[in-house]
Amino acid sequence: MPENPPNADELLHILLDQFWDTFPPTWNHIRVNIRALAARQFDLTVEQFHVLRLIRKGITSASELAEVKQISRPAVSQAVDGLAERGLVVRRTHAQDRRRAQLELTPAGEALLDTIFQHNRAWMAEKLTGLSAEEMRAVIQGLTVLHQVFNPSSQFDNMKPPATGGHPK
Repeated sequence: MPENPPNADELLHILLDQFWDTFPPTWNHIRVNIRALAARQFDLTVEQFHVLRLIRKGITSASELAEVKQISRPAVSQAVDGLAERGLVVRRTHAQDRRRAQLELTPAGEALLDTIFQHNRAWMAEKLTGLSAEEMRAVIQGLTVLHQVFNPSSQFDNMKPPATGGHPK
């Protein structure tokens, strides 16, 4: 005798279990790969990589970086010093408060982040190449639905890759 299909409550329970079995481990694999790329191929510490990423996102002072990363200002300064020595970050005097420095990525810093994310995107593409076109469409549809549920105010074009290359900035 065939089993009854799951009802809405049972489906929701299955969905939540599948979500937690999928997203955190998947995101962890992606993060580990990005960090390994940054360290192995580009000789960046995890902190330096995070500092570059956060500066790109608009966090431009050492105190803001320390607060966001929840690390000491000396640890941030050490990471910034190493990045500045490599020509990846510059310190500029703050326009309103000459005692404060604003951090900016140099073109080399921007290019390095772009390269790391391009390598990671290629790694992800390699992982996904085994999917059939139908499976890819199903994943795109599922991700689009999740994005709309968790980000209802944003406009999301599910068939066009983000202009940023699909990486966290």
